[in-house]
Amino acid sequence: MTTPLPPAAVDARHLTDVLRRGGVLNEEGCVREVTVVSSQPTVLSRITRLALVYDRAVAAPRTLILKSELPNAPSGLGESGRHEVAFYTDVAAATPVRFTPRCFAASWNAETKAWHLLLEDLGESHAIATAWPVPPTVAQCERILQAYARFHAAWWDDARLGKSVGTWAARDETAQNVANARDQFRLFCDHLGDRLSPERRDLYERFFEAAPRLAERYHSHRHLTLIHGDSHVWNSFLPRDGGDDVRIFDWDAWRIGTAMADLAYMMALHWSPERRRRLERPLLDHYHAALLAEGVQGYDRQALDDDYRRMVLGLIMTPVWQAGANIPPAIWWHHFERILPAVDDLGCRALLEA
Repeated sequence: MTTPLPPAAVDARHLTDVLRRGGVLNEEGCVREVTVVSSQPTVLSRITRLALVYDRAVAAPRTLILKSELPNAPSGLGESGRHEVAFYTDVAAATPVRFTPRCFAASWNAETKAWHLLLEDLGESHAIATAWPVPPTVAQCERILQAYARFHAAWWDDARLGKSVGTWAARDETAQNVANARDQFRLFCDHLGDRLSPERRDLYERFFEAAPRLAERYHSHRHLTLIHGDSHVWNSFLPRDGGDDVRIFDWDAWRIGTAMADLAYMMALHWSPERRRRLERPLLDHYHAALLAEGVQGYDRQALDDDYRRMVLGLIMTPVWQAGANIPPAIWWHHFERILPAVDDLGCRALLEA
């Protein structure tokens, strides 16, 4: 059954008003007709491409992307739309660098949980580097990392963090978070049975014990920024002309955090051990140079390595949470089998020692 589209989002008069407010449609022009070109579900949402026909308009966009809620989304992720709407209204509009598709309208209904975003269609000028799960080339990865460096630098230790933009997790929440993680891991163990070795079970138990101490890095509120939270390379649009105008999308997991959380998620969780071992260090070098070029100070290469290792260790929980949220096993199982070798390769177990 096809999910009905938000009525206002595809209404010609509404779109006329939205595009005029966005400065891309003159007062004489108006949307006359809206048709659906394509519509497909993702894990958490529905992506619909709209074609627009105008009266008396020359330069207005001929297509738009409508992102909207997906009924029966995986459990525990039902308010991801609210979070992404907040990103476009609170963060994107306040960021001095362009790093996302332009958003013309963002709506969230607290009562019905209905939401939608109306975004520019970058299909003609940009493309995802490769089809999942094939990774991009090194040059493409460098361009993606430069885009993240620009975004991270724009919000690095910004005074608005935790005040008007994002929220700080309280230190006294750590114990409950660890308890929740232990509960979820028990379910994970029950599900996997003897497919989860005693050695790996022990790693998780040691991680839970060390978690409050490891969380102190976050609670320092120093050298932190806004992060994407779902920063795999297939959430990046690269310009077809080979330029640097990379746009990042799918911001439903954004939060305040350590910049290395995005890079660890991108490489350690999603890349094969062989590729990660070969490219991890030079790409981290490339990102660090880009970060410094954007004006970040006092964050040396060793600090970056320390944060990267901490974030890789924390990512052992990602497949556990994903399994608990009914994310398809084709996703979380491979994450599980990639992140554990990364923990060993980078000596992350040493971080568990008091």
